[in-house]
Amino acid sequence: MTSVHEGTEDTGRTADDVTGDDTPPGGYAAARLHLLNAEGQQGPPRRAALAKLTDAWLEQLFTSAAGPLRGVSLLAVGGYGRGELSPRSDLDLVLLHDGKADQGALAALADRIWYPVWDLGLDLDHSVRTPAEARRTAGEDLKVQLGLLDARHLAGDLGLTASLRTTVLADWRNQAPKRLPELQELCAERAARQGELQYLLEGDLKEARGGLRDATALRAVAASWLADAPREGLDNARRRLLDVRDALHLATGRATDRLALQEQDQVAEALGLLDADALLRQVYEAARTISYASDVTWREVGRVLRARSVRPRLRALIGGGKAVPERTPLAEGVVEQDGEVVLARAARPERDPVLPLRAAAAAAQAGLPLSLHAVRRLAAATKALPAPWPAEAREQLVTLLGAGRPTVEVWEALEAEGLITRLLPDWERVRCRPQRNAVHTWTVDRHLVETAVQAAELTRRVHRPDLLLVAALLHDIGKGWPGDHSEAGEIIARDTAARIGFDRADAAVLATLVRHHLLLVETATRRDLDDPATVAAVAEAVGSTSTLELLHALTEADALATGPAAWSAWRSSLVTDLAGRVAAVLSGRAPAASADPEPTAEEERLAVEAHRTRAPVLALHARPETEEEEPGGAEAAESAEPADPEPLGVELLIALPEQPGVLPAVAGVLALHRLTVRTAELRALDLAGELDGGRAGAAAGADVAGAEGSPGAETSTAADASAEAAAAPDADAGPVLLLNWRVAAEYGSLPQAARLRADLVRALDGSLNIAGRLAERDAAYPRRRGTVAPPPRVSVASDSSHRATVLEVRAQDAPGLLHRIGRALEDSAVRVRSAHVSTLGANAVDAFYVTGLDERPLADDQAEALARDLEKTLRA
Repeated sequence: MTSVHEGTEDTGRTADDVTGDDTPPGGYAAARLHLLNAEGQQGPPRRAALAKLTDAWLEQLFTSAAGPLRGVSLLAVGGYGRGELSPRSDLDLVLLHDGKADQGALAALADRIWYPVWDLGLDLDHSVRTPAEARRTAGEDLKVQLGLLDARHLAGDLGLTASLRTTVLADWRNQAPKRLPELQELCAERAARQGELQYLLEGDLKEARGGLRDATALRAVAASWLADAPREGLDNARRRLLDVRDALHLATGRATDRLALQEQDQVAEALGLLDADALLRQVYEAARTISYASDVTWREVGRVLRARSVRPRLRALIGGGKAVPERTPLAEGVVEQDGEVVLARAARPERDPVLPLRAAAAAAQAGLPLSLHAVRRLAAATKALPAPWPAEAREQLVTLLGAGRPTVEVWEALEAEGLITRLLPDWERVRCRPQRNAVHTWTVDRHLVETAVQAAELTRRVHRPDLLLVAALLHDIGKGWPGDHSEAGEIIARDTAARIGFDRADAAVLATLVRHHLLLVETATRRDLDDPATVAAVAEAVGSTSTLELLHALTEADALATGPAAWSAWRSSLVTDLAGRVAAVLSGRAPAASADPEPTAEEERLAVEAHRTRAPVLALHARPETEEEEPGGAEAAESAEPADPEPLGVELLIALPEQPGVLPAVAGVLALHRLTVRTAELRALDLAGELDGGRAGAAAGADVAGAEGSPGAETSTAADASAEAAAAPDADAGPVLLLNWRVAAEYGSLPQAARLRADLVRALDGSLNIAGRLAERDAAYPRRRGTVAPPPRVSVASDSSHRATVLEVRAQDAPGLLHRIGRALEDSAVRVRSAHVSTLGANAVDAFYVTGLDERPLADDQAEALARDLEKTLRA
């Protein structure tokens, strides 16, 4: 049997044509108007009252028109079925019949219900169907099926309605593996068309991503029993959007869901909010809650569907049993499981305040989402970080910010559970804050994260990528305060930098970057660059070439994160021109390079022993668990000057006779033992020239007497070191290479110093194939999709040294990276006079002072060729 009278169009007939002496709709209209205009009643109570009033009116229409007709019922579906009637909402109705009723009588009944609705000027979505037709249509049209999931009985045959509801729900659950991917695709297509409600100045409350349609989709997923959305805050978010839509309908008198700029002040006033910005912030917060819940839910749907598709095959292979999910370590206390980052079984967040940042950094670097359970456990159990933060926390923050696009999803997960404002209290003032500027694409907080994403692509251009990334995150932090946001942000940035654990010099640079983050682009586009006063003013504000380098990159990242209209080839060329002119002015005031530092007593001691034994000597210092209290107690500590930031990792000192292949051998051994190099210095020490005999003898004696008793240190020496300790230095034995490095275990505990030394000896004599071992280990683990890092960059730092050629290497940190660099330099037949290696977040920033075999700097063409060859090797 076919359905009759489907659709929303009016046929032109009036109510009098079909209602005869039926009760006119005036009573309902007056009651409806009174309800909508009543003061003090809004929100859920008013929507419920409006639905109840409409139910009674439609029941009256049905009862008076149906007469003796049996096997017929009237259903509310969709939003009306949920009782969510806004002032201008349409009515979604289905006239359900068992197929036995006379078609003429059925058509007359439909007319006596539809036309009174149209006469009141209400939108109507209507259909007349049998249960079989309803099920068939639902199977063909997902939107119809979603509407029927919320079907509610209004009048007529209750059994008919209940039977359809039960059947439709059973169909939905049975077909969920097929229909849910279709629903997800529908949501994604709608988001692509409408944008994200949490960032739009004139968003559609219903259709945009994070709007009411997505909230309804989450209800449908829950009804499938396949997965469920995180419920905390979801009902409140849905209610808030419905309240705004109610006020919007009353303000415009139309059934609109788009929150236009000209309506926002009136809507805000109707809701008792301070202004339109307060209104948008509430909308953004609600949309963000729904969007995050959608991400988590669809991820869980995908996981369940994948598990269902794999399980039968696994059972066939292993003969039954429950498969144990694979857990792959990512960092200390953090593992990957089933495509998500979760906490390790041994993780103790209540004892590890750095764990949230470590987990977030690991997730972003791996390009994986943080599991909802992990984030909630971290939020519930982790204690606040001390001020200043430990060095590891600062490094993990930089690593998170430097991961590029995956940072956004991980950051949103932390923010959804309140972890961001706990780490950075000033973040609360910019969270969900709108930007009423057509150039801006994002809210203030999202713009800051987006700027960090863009800055991650520019980290190869700067010497201090950590300062660039943190400046990107903080550059607009002052927009949460009155006045000039750059001036307010300067103060906040300085305080935040100190809390994070940067020293005073770095905090001053960050404050300068935030204060002047608009300086280059505003000067370049608004001033005469040929006027010397213009360039001089910028140079005075910036202060140094290193700060200028950071400011140039920050300017570009900020503009790219603002929107398409904020950056162009023209703007880029102007800013680059200005930066070049300012650099020329500042270069004359650049401080001279400092002399090589004097070796410490322990470095001398190890160097003397390596010189005498002609074998490697190393000492591994464990980080102390707690620091001793300063004399004078807490009161004295509070008044004391802030201490320097805590060094990252543990100290590894190595001394060994100069010989080919030292750098790749040491770096390779550390990589084999899963030790990450945080900082490293390599330099040659000429004992005959730099240490007099008495000093050398004292150093050697100190080694024999105190190496084993040194607290927190593990020393590994040659077997016959003590027997030769009293011998005089051999002036002809050649210089000693001294390596002072900071290393950290990727996860687990540190290796023993003796094992490191044994492997180092084997690596130097060629019996340990480091490259082969590293290749085997890489092949054993599947490559993760992770973040796409910018390519490595190798450059020659001209005029940086008169004694050597300086190569600067900037690349994504990875196991074995320093080993590869060392091997490439060795293969190029150059001598590494010294190396200065640092790992800033996920970025390796290294400088190598190299000479030819004649110990002279390389010619310009040789240096450039070496840089290109090394860059090519690292990109392979």
